[in-house]
Amino acid sequence: MRGSDETQGAMFSYVSLEERIPQDHPLRAMRRLVDRALKALSPRFAAMYADVGRPSIAPERLLRALLLQVFYTVRSERLLMEQLNYNLAFRWFVGLGMDDEVWDASTFSKNRERFLESDIAGEFFAAVLGQARTQGLLSAEHFTVDGTLVEAWASLKSFRPKQDAHEAADAPGADQEAGPAEAGRNPRVNFHGKRRRNDTHASTTDPEARLFRKGRGKEAKLSFMAHALMENRNGLVVDTRLTPATGTAERESGIAMIREVPGRHRITVGTDKHYDSEGFVTSARDYQTVPHVAQNDTRRRSAIDARTTRHAGYRISQRVRKRVEEIFGWIKTIGGLRKTRHRGTARVGWMWTFVAAAYNLVRIRNLLAAAAP
Repeated sequence: MRGSDETQGAMFSYVSLEERIPQDHPLRAMRRLVDRALKALSPRFAAMYADVGRPSIAPERLLRALLLQVFYTVRSERLLMEQLNYNLAFRWFVGLGMDDEVWDASTFSKNRERFLESDIAGEFFAAVLGQARTQGLLSAEHFTVDGTLVEAWASLKSFRPKQDAHEAADAPGADQEAGPAEAGRNPRVNFHGKRRRNDTHASTTDPEARLFRKGRGKEAKLSFMAHALMENRNGLVVDTRLTPATGTAERESGIAMIREVPGRHRITVGTDKHYDSEGFVTSARDYQTVPHVAQNDTRRRSAIDARTTRHAGYRISQRVRKRVEEIFGWIKTIGGLRKTRHRGTARVGWMWTFVAAAYNLVRIRNLLAAAAP
């Protein structure tokens, strides 16, 4: 007999939200890892809020929601709240009941400063890394360091001379730089033949972003420089940095992360040819680090010689170090940080560390699933 297409709403639902999520759903394994990390941060959460007053939204739920935004590449917090309203798997992961009201998207903006001041991203990153260390997934001897550009949330049209608005309008050549006056909020701009430098210009949208190009022949963009230290055993991120985009930021941040590796034992660090400088190699060796730096063929004399390159470990480091590009690729495509949606080094750095923690969660889940009988 043909079934009826009429819809009749039920007064009660006898199937719980827990039963609606399949047991083999990938979010179940992720939820267990996330809950362990958040439980370790419970004392820090308690210190962030007052003991009296109206109860706010639990920070654990806010962080779980932000993780969903990273895992599923949701492009905005407003769209995330829309999906959280009807997606049962999202509701279950965050910790909302079937009939619980979804909060407004502005809640994230109101709580962002609180998270920044308490460095919740760094604490969460450390808690996730602690689980990997407990499971024996981290190497304590072999690492890789590298950096990448994160495009700033600012247009090149906002890159203007470093005067205030009135001085910029009266400065010689300022009107010519912006081109002829046009109606509308997005006028035509001709920068051809105009010299723009970071020491004389700054973005009015994000003053902390810097104009930087990746290499010769590449276009210059307003960017930040993001850095990661990867352990070579399983490709997990063990440290992060975000700095202004400069020509020396990669080497300086690399040394800073090497210096903070726990213990004073001898380690190896693989890098690409951009790190092939006398200063980086010498500084790395001062911290009992063997710099497995790719030799720069364009230089007359590399900072390392056959005393380092003749060993088999050097060749292994040069092969494994390329896995750090997989981390950058995941963070930029899945994690949505090819072009950041935040402004300022503090906010962008917070998101870089948080998305790196999300990458580690996915990696840990996959490693544990592969090792399970």
